[in-house]
Amino acid sequence: MSLVAHEIRLRRGAAEMLAGISAELRQGELLGVLGPNGAGKTTLLRVWAGLIAPDRGAVMLDDTRLELLVPASRARSIAYLPQDGAAAWNLTVAETVSLGRLPHGGGDNGAVARALEAVGAWDWRARKIATLSGGEMQRVLLARALAVEAKYLLADEPVASLDPRYQLAVLDLLAAQADAGKGVAIVMHDLNLALRYCDRVILLDRGRIAGEGAPANVLDAARLAAVYGIEAVRGRENGQNFILPLRVEGQK
Repeated sequence: MSLVAHEIRLRRGAAEMLAGISAELRQGELLGVLGPNGAGKTTLLRVWAGLIAPDRGAVMLDDTRLELLVPASRARSIAYLPQDGAAAWNLTVAETVSLGRLPHGGGDNGAVARALEAVGAWDWRARKIATLSGGEMQRVLLARALAVEAKYLLADEPVASLDPRYQLAVLDLLAAQADAGKGVAIVMHDLNLALRYCDRVILLDRGRIAGEGAPANVLDAARLAAVYGIEAVRGRENGQNFILPLRVEGQK
């Protein structure tokens, strides 16, 4: 079972956002969506989620065209965590997370509690979200997405505003979600975290796929130079691969 984007083309004015991309998110994997700013990462996630209709191509959810599903059914199957997400109302943390149950008709305090516990937010469930830091808010919004208990979770830079400890904690959580059978796709910029956590990566460049496969294979010196314009050293320490960017390509 998978979420498949087939030959997706999308333009905005003169800009080609996605240029015939085909990509698959499989249940049971953690997929990293990588690439420089403006490469099309967020756009791909939004097309996958059904939030943007492509000019050409189709998204298939377990062999059904996404646009043929009623919105509530789609929302029960695909949870989306936007980049720099915000909440419209100053609800409590628990109330905000409970919004993730709306595709199911609401209710299910158990799912809300599980999501709060998973992100470490149970102890401040009664706080108003206006009192939260940016990192705390990001964890609450992740909990809202987890509360959907969807088969597929699409997260746009879920660790961008978190300190190193919670970056690792959130990625451990997302990896566990994948291990439990969900398809999890995350947009990320940290190449070392991608090497450590992702089962597979898609590397985008100017709306096209520049590489796809195991992170250690895709993130080689040639692609780092071609896509990011950097020279980097790759190595391995304590069983973990790492990438150390050294300089902008061509600089001495």
